[in-house]
Amino acid sequence: MIIYMEHWQERTELLIGKDRMQKLADAHVLVAGLGGVGAMAAEMICRAGIGSLTIVDADRIAPGNRNRQIPALISTEGKLKTEVVGKRLLDINPELRLKMVTEYMIDEKIPEILSLGHYDYVVDAIDTLSPKLYFIVECLHRNYRLISSLGTGRKFDPSLVRIADISETYNCKLSYYLRKKLHKLDIYSGFKVVFSPEDVNEGSMELIRDEKNKKSRVGTISYMPAVFGCFAASAVIRDIVGL
Repeated sequence: MIIYMEHWQERTELLIGKDRMQKLADAHVLVAGLGGVGAMAAEMICRAGIGSLTIVDADRIAPGNRNRQIPALISTEGKLKTEVVGKRLLDINPELRLKMVTEYMIDEKIPEILSLGHYDYVVDAIDTLSPKLYFIVECLHRNYRLISSLGTGRKFDPSLVRIADISETYNCKLSYYLRKKLHKLDIYSGFKVVFSPEDVNEGSMELIRDEKNKKSRVGTISYMPAVFGCFAASAVIRDIVGL
């Protein structure tokens, strides 16, 4: 009996070819934020065969993450997201050149983080407006190819998710506030986003007062952040290989 041992990247190579696989192997991607969107994006980029990956987050896994975040399990509660996601990525590809940065994405830290290496692509999965804006502006100033994830909260229909230039977004509150602030900096277009124009359920948000940098808590469903993460990863992978 002949037993065929399949190489873990064989099916990807069959789809895109050896030359494009090499482009992925030579590329370096930064993923900022390892929540429901960022952790999924990092994993899909890793599984595609990226050579170098930098992941950034300072949060620890909390019970409330379990409804939507890939690394969030009972056994991982309280652990750093960078450590849990990093271990998972190296279990997928032990040859991955991985850098884990356990830092909060605050304005004064962003230039330092973006200076840790040269990136062929950047994924913005930051969920707080001020650092998100600062991060995007810094990436654009450095001429990095960028895809930014907009709001997944209060969204339910994955068939409406799409990729577009920031200038083409609509019916998304986060994109509205982001565009408004970018326009004050004379930035109107020039980077990709993942967004959904789905109308939101007005009863799916509650006001809170006890969490830093947040004024509300929004409802989320298990698959929507993962879908956004997969869309972001697809843009990164397709642009790097030229498809």
